[in-house]
Amino acid sequence: MDLTLIASNLLNPPVLFFFLGMIACFVGSDLEIPQPIPKFLSLYLLLSIGFKGGVELHKSGLTAEVAIALGAAILMAIVVPLWTFLILRKRLDINNAAAVAATYGSVSAVTFIAAGSFLSQLGIPSGGHMVAAMALMESPAIIIGVALARKLGSPGGTPVSWSHLLRDAFANGSVFILCGALVIGAVTGEKGGKALAPFTSDIFRGMLCLFLLDMGILSARRIRGIRQFGWFPVVFALAVPLVNAIAALALARFIGLGPGDALLFTVLCASASYIAVPAAMRLAIPEANPGLYVTMALAISFPFNIIVGLPLYMAIINRIWS
Repeated sequence: MDLTLIASNLLNPPVLFFFLGMIACFVGSDLEIPQPIPKFLSLYLLLSIGFKGGVELHKSGLTAEVAIALGAAILMAIVVPLWTFLILRKRLDINNAAAVAATYGSVSAVTFIAAGSFLSQLGIPSGGHMVAAMALMESPAIIIGVALARKLGSPGGTPVSWSHLLRDAFANGSVFILCGALVIGAVTGEKGGKALAPFTSDIFRGMLCLFLLDMGILSARRIRGIRQFGWFPVVFALAVPLVNAIAALALARFIGLGPGDALLFTVLCASASYIAVPAAMRLAIPEANPGLYVTMALAISFPFNIIVGLPLYMAIINRIWS
């Protein structure tokens, strides 16, 4: 792996602010981002990335290449929770296995945003349709995870209300604002992009730094809660992103994605949700332990992806695509 990629990522201000948040927690500092500012930052980032993706989608249009990429994203969103559930079921009860599988089948918008920032720093272009891919990948894993828990969690299985399940999945705040902003960006096009540029572009990286500072604090606090489960969750949270990334890289190469889109697609497949899925799991599978699936995604897989994963995946892309 090219050491300049590692240095470029580690010296990226948002990543450094993530480390600062973790250090603040470890040394016992009272530093924190007061509520409800973290929620506002999350909404801002999703709105900005969705809107900018919609503008780019307006430029490129819905081509056959875009449709194939979106189809590949949906395929991975279905396959990942199924294969991870089979592995998890050997060590965890059904409810926790289903919740963790849904977590790793869905995506992390913040990891995707960090990947976009990484590409910008390297000067590598990407298509706006990958934002649409992110929106499409949020919900299938939630639906599959809940269905697995309901069907296998009790004798005979509990009936699944698919209408309620679909409504809850797509009405989730993060999914809704992302999809809505994507549509608005696609409708307004370049004219809308120029009008909102001071809000969606000029201050974006500063907002991302604040958000990752808060994520660093939260990650450091969460990491202690996983000790009771032994080494399995740690190994799983490090190994699964790599396995999913390898599969995503092979699929991206097969369908002909460019280097920038390939990195974003790989990051989507390798990431784990700690916003949309936990919100859904708390309601749909309350028996599952959030101290397990949230900690695995937020305190282990998320730092691994933004610190090690991004330069590693990019190095592989540079080698294979060239």
